[in-house]
Amino acid sequence: MAFPTKDTLKKMTRAGATPGASVGADQGPARMRPGMADIIAGEAKDFRTDLSPFLPSEIFGGSLPHIPGTEEEAVWNAASQACGTERVHYCYTVDDGRCWYLAVPSVALASAPDTWCPLAAALPGNSEYWDRETVYLYEQEGMASALRWDPETARMQVYIGAARTLLPRIQSMDANFVTINPDVATIIPWRNRALRTEKLSRATAMVLLYSGLAVSFLAVGVIVLQFLMTGFVKRDLAKVKADSEKLSNDLMINAYGALQSDTIRHMVRIQELLDTLRTIEGTLVRYEVKGGKVEWEALVPKSFSQGVGPIRGTIKPGIEGDGRVRLVGTS
Repeated sequence: MAFPTKDTLKKMTRAGATPGASVGADQGPARMRPGMADIIAGEAKDFRTDLSPFLPSEIFGGSLPHIPGTEEEAVWNAASQACGTERVHYCYTVDDGRCWYLAVPSVALASAPDTWCPLAAALPGNSEYWDRETVYLYEQEGMASALRWDPETARMQVYIGAARTLLPRIQSMDANFVTINPDVATIIPWRNRALRTEKLSRATAMVLLYSGLAVSFLAVGVIVLQFLMTGFVKRDLAKVKADSEKLSNDLMINAYGALQSDTIRHMVRIQELLDTLRTIEGTLVRYEVKGGKVEWEALVPKSFSQGVGPIRGTIKPGIEGDGRVRLVGTS
């Protein structure tokens, strides 16, 4: 195992802290909690909060300019190109206007599910990060890894290999060293785009399912409430029945009155006059009922001035413009 140098220990003493002080050695690493997507998808009980530290055989790291809102897409694209496959696990932080990330091919974690890489805790902004002049080390089961920044280019460099060959090479550098302790470091879980997309799909399906069930139950509740309200409504039909009978009686009375009026008789008389006048080329110009008395006027040829058939009346003096005379009748 590699340990902090004297210079590093002096620096930690001046700062009044030790690596991992952001979470506290007494409290242990911060426990992860299921996210909203896990809760909605119904997978909160299956969420692993106790990830085990694991150093994969392949690991890549780098940095990208930070463009707000595009971090996931940019890091996934860079990690895919670095690993040579779209099936990658990655983690990242945003600090000083750049995205700092670590990535591994997903196949490298085939035998280590539910794990995290302690080296990620040394990314800028995380619990084990001090500064870019420090080299961060982590060793596990004969494998060692190192994270450092090139003092000339300021690029992040990741080393991984057998501990017996890598550690002497790294410790020969003129720098401060910090060994990451996974027991006190804040856990930084791996991210996987495909797994997250599938989780969001399951969460969306659950939202649609619950929404459909809620709407169905609401509709059933409204129907049941309407049925109960209909069953308990008091049916007072007495007034409705009385009003209906009154209207029926009024209608019968009005119909009887219409039958007893002289309207039909006068219509028959008008039709009779029209039929007779048509045979003699006459024209009915007025038919008036006033005070129960009937008076009508018709234009007839002079040869029929005395009337014909049911048309009887008196001739008004004078001749009309068409040569006919005006016959006035009262019956």
